[in-house]
Amino acid sequence: MTRAAHRLRAFVLAAGLAPALAGSAGAQGLPDLVTPDALRVCADPGSLPSSERKDNNTGDGFENRIAAIVADELKVKLRYYWLTQGPGFVRNTLGTGLCDVIIGSAFGSELVQHTNPYYRSAYVLVARRGSFDGLTGLDDARLKGKAIGVIVGTPPVDRMGTLGLVPTMKPYPPYQFDPARKHQTVSAEIVADVASGKLDAAVLWGPAAGWLARQAGGLDVVPLLREPDRPPLAYRIAMGVRHGENEWKRVLNTALRKRRAEIEAVLRDYAVPLLDEEENRLLPAEPKP
Repeated sequence: MTRAAHRLRAFVLAAGLAPALAGSAGAQGLPDLVTPDALRVCADPGSLPSSERKDNNTGDGFENRIAAIVADELKVKLRYYWLTQGPGFVRNTLGTGLCDVIIGSAFGSELVQHTNPYYRSAYVLVARRGSFDGLTGLDDARLKGKAIGVIVGTPPVDRMGTLGLVPTMKPYPPYQFDPARKHQTVSAEIVADVASGKLDAAVLWGPAAGWLARQAGGLDVVPLLREPDRPPLAYRIAMGVRHGENEWKRVLNTALRKRRAEIEAVLRDYAVPLLDEEENRLLPAEPKP
């Protein structure tokens, strides 16, 4: 796996079922660790728009809404194991057997076995409305000398270095573990700094930035679709399961295929930039019937 893919894995883990799994013949073939009567999801308790723990121990955010669709397809209960994403997330969730699936994981990560990807998205540039009208890529001359927020270690940093944007780049640490922090996630802090004028722009993972920018208001979100493939700024997202659990992966793939339209609708509700499976182009605003 490339260095860029290793980097993205840490940020989108934080980076697919038979209709009657419980008590079915299919359930008998599942690995011992997988619980057949519940969908046990490994999730972050405070990482909107992807995931958030609610007071009644249910989940909010697009990943948890997708988990609910999968549980419905399985005809099983939905249960969560909550752990803040960071170093050791996979080891302490899937690895301990306390849960059976990570809903969002960058395809290609070696830490987990992946289902088929269920969407593809890209990094985006976020700026105050009208600041960079017509911008199509990070090579736009108007970005030179601007204060651009970015999360340390993410793929855009390499690209910005190539383009000479690092001298005025504003790096943010990848994780916020201080319980007194003002914002729930680093991405939320960066978007707020763009909205307030503290930053001129930011380069962030699209599935997080789209919703955050919409919540803030007055911001443009420009998917970066013209950047070179090294480092890649577009990624496929799948569900992650334990290595060796091939039947469980097939069960999840069946659910992803059957409920594809509903899952896509959830992603659109959360302003996730959705890309064609192969080409760096946005899908039409409304899917074809």
